[in-house]
Amino acid sequence: MNYQPLLMNFEEAVELAKELGKDSLLGHALSRDITQTDAYMTTVGIEVPGHGEGGGYEHNRHKQNYIHMDLAGRLFLITGEQKYRDYIVDMLTAYATVYPTLESNVSRDSNPPGKLFHQTLNENMWMLYASCAYSCVYHTLEESQKRQIEDDLFKQMIHMFVVTYGHDFDIVHNHGLWAVAAVGICGYAINDQESVDKALYGLKLDKVSGGFLAQLDQLFSPDGYYMEGPYYHRFSLRPIYLFAETIERRQPELNIYEFNDSVIKTTSYAVFKTAFPDGTLPALNDSSKTISINDEGVIMATSVCYHRYEQTEVLLGMANHQQDVWVHSAGLTLSHAVEAADEIKPFSWGSLFITDGPKGEKGGVSILRHRDAQDEDTMALIWFGQHGSDHQYHSALDHGHYDGLHLSVFNRGHEVLHDYGFGRWVNVEPKFGGRYIPENKSYCKQTVAHNTVVVDQKTQNNFNTALAESKFGQKHFFLTENEKLQAMSGTISEYYDGVDMQRSVLLAELSEFEKPLVIDVYRILSSEQHQYDLPYHYTGQIIRTDFGYQVESKLKPLGENSGYQHLWKVASAKVEGSSLVTWLHDSSYYSLVSTASPGSEVVFARTGANDPDFNLRSEPALILRQQGQDHVFASVLETHGYFNESIEASIGARGLVQSVTVLGHNATGTVIEITLTSGKVYHFGISNRSSMIDVDGPQSGEHKVEFNGVTYQWKGATAQL
Repeated sequence: MNYQPLLMNFEEAVELAKELGKDSLLGHALSRDITQTDAYMTTVGIEVPGHGEGGGYEHNRHKQNYIHMDLAGRLFLITGEQKYRDYIVDMLTAYATVYPTLESNVSRDSNPPGKLFHQTLNENMWMLYASCAYSCVYHTLEESQKRQIEDDLFKQMIHMFVVTYGHDFDIVHNHGLWAVAAVGICGYAINDQESVDKALYGLKLDKVSGGFLAQLDQLFSPDGYYMEGPYYHRFSLRPIYLFAETIERRQPELNIYEFNDSVIKTTSYAVFKTAFPDGTLPALNDSSKTISINDEGVIMATSVCYHRYEQTEVLLGMANHQQDVWVHSAGLTLSHAVEAADEIKPFSWGSLFITDGPKGEKGGVSILRHRDAQDEDTMALIWFGQHGSDHQYHSALDHGHYDGLHLSVFNRGHEVLHDYGFGRWVNVEPKFGGRYIPENKSYCKQTVAHNTVVVDQKTQNNFNTALAESKFGQKHFFLTENEKLQAMSGTISEYYDGVDMQRSVLLAELSEFEKPLVIDVYRILSSEQHQYDLPYHYTGQIIRTDFGYQVESKLKPLGENSGYQHLWKVASAKVEGSSLVTWLHDSSYYSLVSTASPGSEVVFARTGANDPDFNLRSEPALILRQQGQDHVFASVLETHGYFNESIEASIGARGLVQSVTVLGHNATGTVIEITLTSGKVYHFGISNRSSMIDVDGPQSGEHKVEFNGVTYQWKGATAQL
């Protein structure tokens, strides 16, 4: 039998070896992997630890063992050095010796335990990478070595996943992807086609109830979006690409890369397209604030998409930003392309709307991007998709956050208005074992932790997962034809009883301003009186306000529940007409100017209350508060000036926007007025027409409203009047 390694045949390894020592992306990746693997092999050697905490020593040692076996496998093929082969054989033999005798670990959540890890997800990952390594040395092994490793290790692991925990194997879910990929790759590695078929087609072999093809067919929206958000989506790319590459090599007749209209490409691009200009991924649902396109799965996806789908400038821009490629023939293709390019511009996917839901029917994510003459990017994002929960898989693993119509804004190198992300210190064992901290539920998931309206200090959908899963928002309009005035709008209904909301965000390039203005118009309709809070979470130091405020002499929490118990009330003020707050972050000033109706209040808050273990990061927030029935919050975020302490430079510390006023709103439209310090006035009209009433496209038609005796007219969803 002509056995070939799973991800790299012998001929490809020869080509990759030519990059050793070269000043190229692949050359650097190889040098890094050699240094890292040699150091691990030397300092740790062969160690198979017992059970331990989720983020503890034993967990990390098992994890590092499979990572370095995988690296060693590729390095053995590329360099031919015997030490890498011996390391893999010795490590796999050591595991095979003890694995049959191990008891199950202790589960720390609702995910069942493996023998090595406290959840089978990690055991799936171990087997997947160990199988890849095994395939690299298979041709060097004696039959007795194969029998021990396969019979006492891999076949026992497969039995655990497809028999012992067979009830989880066919679940269409992020974890399910790892399960089928692990079993499929291991099946290929040990020539067990029966297991491969179960991984491909499900335990019933029907291609619908489970298996990799069902995952690819059912897990993503038509635009490729995954309901749990980019953080979990990028994690799914690794098993997708590792399994797809293996399938393409062992069963090319399946045409896996063309399956379901090339869904592998579509879903990869959905991750790429959500990234902020600095490469970090937006924190939609439970999410790290640091995960970026430098994630291993995204690097794989970038390399393979360039190699197998299309050679585009934006993919070159991503690779240039990543400064990394997959050590694989696809990575070689991309590395050569970057090396040959005369100029590579920063990547930008432009403005776009990505649908959520299996048929694209459950709202989505709207993103506006603007690139100026200095190649600096401004990005605004609003989210109004389905609740990002894996409740169908394990009720205790609900990763969804309750923040419909959340807004994030990015420019000048960082997230200006930001989301907190998840409450977790990943693999930091003293912090709740590296798992989710209790405050993830009591604060991070709560609506007040996000930049969206909170009604009566309560969380959307009563913090009820089943209720939230029945709700989703809708796109109201999305306009990007005019680069100088881009706009997006979404709606949510009955996230609070009897309350409907519409949020419209405009990115307006105006001659006086250094960067586009972000105009945020949040309309609320209700038949009853409520308290409306609109939090804006930012980073930086308050520089000035245009109103007086009362500082609290003794800090108290803002409330008793729904996340408010974790916010210190630092200061507050009654405001009327308009309010302005300016803060400094790094070298830029930011001013938020907002409408203020009679009775309006501005509250300055900071996380940290009722947090005895210091689990939460200490971060500031600005809350606009209003009592009323129907109400419109209108705010303008202005980026201005420059600060450099080292040369004692401060330019433009005061912005140009003086006030923002809502002139009126009704079922047809909303009109706002922005007054500058120069006295110049801008007016913008926003369509409120419901597409449920006018299915022929009400946003593109003529709009005419009258407020305070003045008539305003415009055409289209939004316009500068």
